[in-house]
Amino acid sequence: MLLWLLLLILAPGREQSGLAPKAFLLLTPPWSTHFKGQKVTLKCRDSRYPAWGDVSWYYNKNLMREESGEIQIKKSGYYKCKTQVSSFSDPVHVEFLSDWLILQASHPVFEGDKVLLRCLGKEEGIPSEKIYYKDGKKLGSTYSTEAIILNSVSLENSKYHCTVSRKDFWSSWKETSKPLRIQVQELFPPPVLTASPSQPIEGSPVALKCETWLPPQKSDTQLQFCFFREDQALGSGWSSSSELQISAIWSEDSSSYWCQAKTVTHSVIKRSLKSQILVQRVPVSDVNLEIQPSGGQLIEGENLVLICSVAKGTGTITFSWHREGTIRILGRKTQRSLSAELRIPTVKESDAGRYYCAADNIHGPILSKLTMVTLRIPMSRPVLTIRAPKAQAVVGDVVELRCEAWRGSPPILYQFYHEDATLGRSSAPSGGGASFNLSLTAEHSGNYSCEADNGLGAQHSDRVTLNVTVPVSRPVLTLNPAGTQPVVGDVLELRCEAQRGSPPILYWFYHDNATLGKILAPFGGGTSFNLSLTAQPSGNYSCAADNGLGIQCSEVVMLNFTVPSRSKIILITVGVISGLLSILGLTATAALVCKFKTQRKSRGLSTTGTPGLLCNAALAFILCHIPSDTLLKNSRRLLDYSPNECQEPSLSKPFSTDTQEPTHSELPALMELQPVYSNVNPGDSDLVYSQVRSTQPTKEHLANSPRMHWEHEGSTVIYSEVKKTHPDDSAGQASSGGWAHEDATESYENVPCASMALDH
Repeated sequence: MLLWLLLLILAPGREQSGLAPKAFLLLTPPWSTHFKGQKVTLKCRDSRYPAWGDVSWYYNKNLMREESGEIQIKKSGYYKCKTQVSSFSDPVHVEFLSDWLILQASHPVFEGDKVLLRCLGKEEGIPSEKIYYKDGKKLGSTYSTEAIILNSVSLENSKYHCTVSRKDFWSSWKETSKPLRIQVQELFPPPVLTASPSQPIEGSPVALKCETWLPPQKSDTQLQFCFFREDQALGSGWSSSSELQISAIWSEDSSSYWCQAKTVTHSVIKRSLKSQILVQRVPVSDVNLEIQPSGGQLIEGENLVLICSVAKGTGTITFSWHREGTIRILGRKTQRSLSAELRIPTVKESDAGRYYCAADNIHGPILSKLTMVTLRIPMSRPVLTIRAPKAQAVVGDVVELRCEAWRGSPPILYQFYHEDATLGRSSAPSGGGASFNLSLTAEHSGNYSCEADNGLGAQHSDRVTLNVTVPVSRPVLTLNPAGTQPVVGDVLELRCEAQRGSPPILYWFYHDNATLGKILAPFGGGTSFNLSLTAQPSGNYSCAADNGLGIQCSEVVMLNFTVPSRSKIILITVGVISGLLSILGLTATAALVCKFKTQRKSRGLSTTGTPGLLCNAALAFILCHIPSDTLLKNSRRLLDYSPNECQEPSLSKPFSTDTQEPTHSELPALMELQPVYSNVNPGDSDLVYSQVRSTQPTKEHLANSPRMHWEHEGSTVIYSEVKKTHPDDSAGQASSGGWAHEDATESYENVPCASMALDH
């Protein structure tokens, strides 16, 4: 007996009442209605199929003596059975009738199944129409013994019957079967919802289970399940699983829960009763505030993260964050978790201080301990200022370079730069600015900057330009062209240049004590002054340079200027004539002219005779017929030509100065020549004079003539010694002495051939 009870308890699929699954009956043949006299076999089955052990049979609730798993019956009534591991089966009503016409229904029939109805006569003769009815309403008809099918029957109390028409030789009539109630069995009982645990703690998981079972003969039927809280479906809706796992349940989830089960074909659907689930809440405890970055050390501009957590506490917790000394709440969050965080972006210097947080889940707020937050401030961009003793920085001044950043945590290291070179560094342990003193030299002009660094990133200042004014050095005066002898009409360049000095520089040019002019060099360097030489260019020349820091004067440069004499002009002209005659092959003609002149002198001819005319005529011929470019190409020969018969002695000795090669355009302008007179002083004297020229000086002549010429000449009539005679000289000696004899006797002929040629 104890073994039977143990098997009953441990049997799979037992329902919530603690009873074992039902046994079930099988009929052979599978009809619930038969003709009287026929036999039907009953088989008792349970989940083990076939039944194990003794079977108890009941007929109309009375225990029968049979104990086998199968019995044969032939009496109408209700039959049921029970095995050692099952509960009682549903009763089956088997009926044996003596009627001519019966209506049979298939067995067993479950909810949602199809049912076969067969109208059967005791003696089947000629086929006739059989009509089926449900609750008096016609369902259909057949002309054979075949059954009709009823789809998806349910647990209902409907009555079914059938009719058939009969006739014989004499008459016809209608047969009607006895009403039949179809015995529909329950496919599965209403489900039962269970929760585990039945009283969960807030925040803990809960498992919901929707329990029901299927009879063994319908174990292949597929069911679906759905869980509800009040009228809201949980999870993903309908599912083939009879369980639902809730990961965390909260106090507000306390409510009524129920479930539904249905077949896949939706033919049968049933719901459970509602079950009340109450969720238990745990108060918060051990509130803690954590700061990130760790340690509470931040750099201005970083993000501050405040994490508030609790060791215990369930349900919805409200977290809030605070800073000591302020009433305003920094932030508040309500959520179902044991921790929450508040992010303060881009912290400022004013965000430093002590922080705390609070947590509450309806039982009252719990506060954390105070936590300190400190900030380090990166350097702002420094400002560089240059302080000079005067408005304009001058070489030798001591200037102060002041670098200061308005914000930044100390200590601060400052570095000073000139262009890209480091000048020095200075530290500010307590913050603020720093200075660097610099003694200025000429090389200190340029761009200056500074850098500030406190370990959080260096910052550079803007560039500041410092212009160091350099006093001008002593200038140097040079004459250009150098090393040549200038003549009247030349343009002489006076170049004055100071090697050092800040621009702009003003240059002054002086001749003796007179100012020639001034020129500004806005960008520094030297400058030039062009002087057109007049009659008096000789003297002392100098220049001065000034850039506002003091005038510097150059050394004096002396210029000696020589006025070209008439004899020199004749010398130059004859040189040109000789050069050109040699080029043109006129050497023979020149020789004849010179020979003729020599003979004339030996005979004591007049100084105004034919040779002078011949020389003038030859020179005029050359100047008129020789191209000017040929004369220019041979202009250099003017200075290299030696005296000849057409040259007259110089009126005065030239001043010693460096010679210069004049070009054709640089020849000095000659004074206007007057008529020539001969033998103005005839008599017995040994000397014969001839007037060479009569000058009438004008302003223009004074301006274009050399200054030294007019200082040594007071008369407007110029005479030249023509011939000195000696009593012991003879005409033959005079004619045969040649050049040497003529020089010894100082016998000259004053012929103005050069002047005439040039005028031509």
